[in-house]
Amino acid sequence: MITPAPATKHKIVMLVDDNEIDNYINEKIIKGCYFSDIVYVNTSSTSAIEFLRNLSVNKDLRKDHLPSVLFLDINMPILDGFQFLEEFNKLDDEIRQYVKVAILTSSIDPADLERSHKYSAVCKFLNKPLTEESLLAL
Repeated sequence: MITPAPATKHKIVMLVDDNEIDNYINEKIIKGCYFSDIVYVNTSSTSAIEFLRNLSVNKDLRKDHLPSVLFLDINMPILDGFQFLEEFNKLDDEIRQYVKVAILTSSIDPADLERSHKYSAVCKFLNKPLTEESLLAL
């Protein structure tokens, strides 16, 4: 008899990191731990914020495509993680209240951790790579 896979904790999560290898590893961990059914991967924070802006405008698509957790790298070109959070704060209330942001970084700078506390959307500050324990802590 085949045992069904365990239920996932989240329907959709999003990875926002310019490093494709980190995204690949983290996506495998998320799926392997049954943390989410769907993992959206963005290698650009600008494309990620545009995606969320589009969902902000098109409320019909929101329920089927809005991630409940967004894993955000800090050090990215063009729009870094903190600049992304500034743009995220401009989105409508419904999106900001639904999407929780977990900083996922290789930074060991205590100033980055302290700075992340400024943003109410940030629920956790995690070091790369994700682990089953860090996912359980969410």
